[in-house]
Amino acid sequence: MNEDVFLQTFKVKERNFFEQPTLELAQSLLGCLLIKKTVEGISAGFIVETEAYIGPEDRAAHSYQNRRTKRTEIMFHEAGHVYTYQMHTHCLVNVVSGKKDMPEAILIRAVEPYHGIDLMKKRRKIDDLKNLTNGPGKLTKALGITMEDYGRTFLQPPLMIADGFTPDSISQGKRIGIENTGEARDYPWRFWVTGNPFVSRHK
Repeated sequence: MNEDVFLQTFKVKERNFFEQPTLELAQSLLGCLLIKKTVEGISAGFIVETEAYIGPEDRAAHSYQNRRTKRTEIMFHEAGHVYTYQMHTHCLVNVVSGKKDMPEAILIRAVEPYHGIDLMKKRRKIDDLKNLTNGPGKLTKALGITMEDYGRTFLQPPLMIADGFTPDSISQGKRIGIENTGEARDYPWRFWVTGNPFVSRHK
């Protein structure tokens, strides 16, 4: 399929979609199509797992206690902006949520590969479809999402979120990898498409 035709096939979400309360948006994002356009081509996958971070009261959030740094600055902007950050050697991608000056965000933890799969395999240097995008660092590498996307919005190329499918069932549980955050480690703010094989961790 011609890449421009592919982009016209999907309706990109508008600003008001991202203005939902963060916990609702984290669930509404499930099934949406995450699309990245690069010089190498377009790759896309359906979002199947998210985690909500509701600073300033959330000790697991980068913006806990309204911490405003060069890294977190974009979290204080309008919903729908792209918040990327480096974790070890990986780039992770988040959807800024909440109202302006209310620094909240949603981590995209996993996607189901949909378009540009050969390109994703080339970037990840693996052929195993199941392990291609089943983690927050894996999906960014596969889709070509980088720190250069920081501060953009998901409303227009090169990085977009578009209509996809509506999950039959959504599961909910504790977030992953935040053991040292006191009571915040127990908040059930991780959401995933029930039974989807591309979710990062099944429990």
